[in-house]
Formats: sequence, structure tokens, C-alpha cells
Amino acid sequence: MSDYQSGAFVFGGGHVVLPLLHEAFVTPGWVSDDSFLAGYGAAQAVPGPLFTFAAYLGAIVKQSPNGVPGAIVGLFGIFLPGILILILIGALPFWDACRRRPAVQAIMSGVNASVVGLLGAALYTPVWTSAVRSVGDFGIVLVGFVLLTVWRTPPLVVVGISAMGGIVLR
Repeated sequence: MSDYQSGAFVFGGGHVVLPLLHEAFVTPGWVSDDSFLAGYGAAQAVPGPLFTFAAYLGAIVKQSPNGVPGAIVGLFGIFLPGILILILIGALPFWDACRRRPAVQAIMSGVNASVVGLLGAALYTPVWTSAVRSVGDFGIVLVGFVLLTVWRTPPLVVVGISAMGGIVLR
């Protein structure tokens, strides 16, 4: 059910639901904070990170079903809201006409602004508060940021370099 609730909230990217998934899986103790963040980090290296992450959470959750059945339930839960929207509303053919209306454009601007806020919240909690605990951790974040934004290094390479930096610090 938690994957379904999180999937229903996705607009513009899966990172928006990270705090919701954290609250749904880590807070009740179904998944450890370290396992949650490790899985989220690994999921960023492959296409469709939210869907990969939902399967991961379903597989490692302490409650039943877990393993492969849990991964299937996680995937189903994260995809279900989108499927229901397409089936029940069928808005895709009408979207072009809707988005030209000033009221709809204003609503979408507000939704986009809220998504930016949620992305900031997802960056801060749980990612920043759980991962950046020292000056060395901050240094790794800064190097990764520069590699991504200034030198346009491929994300997989940045993940590898950051992992090596974490190993060296520990």
C-alpha cells in the first residue's frame, strides 16, 4: 500500500516520493536506514530509478511478502496509480487542449513549484541528514556535484568515485 500511495504522488520524477517511501518503510522498521539509502543510491545508476527502488524495497522488506514476490508487489504498487489514471480518466487525448487554458497552466505552475520544494525536502531528509555527517562527507558531495555539473561526468562514474571516497573515509 505504501508503494501505491507514493506512486500516486509522483509528478515529474520519482525523487519527490523519497521522503514518503522513507517514512513508510524506515520509520516502522521494515527496512533499515542504511539499506534504504544504499538501495536508493544503487537505483540511481540504472534507468527508471523509482521503479527499480520500489522492487528493491519490496524484496528486502522484513515483512511478508518479501524476496521476489515482494519485489513484484512493490512494482505493481508503484505502477498502479499511473495505470488507474490512464484507464479511469483517459485524459491523454484531451491534454493538449487542457494545457492551453490559462487556469490549467496556473495549476501546473503551482504543482511544479511544489515538486521543486519536495525535491529539496528529499535531498535534505533523508539523503543529506543521513549521509553527510562530517567534513569529509561534505567533500565527497562537493566533488560529485562539480563532476556532474562542471565537467559533465557520467553519473555512473560519479557514483563509483563517490563510493571509493566513502570507502577511503571509513
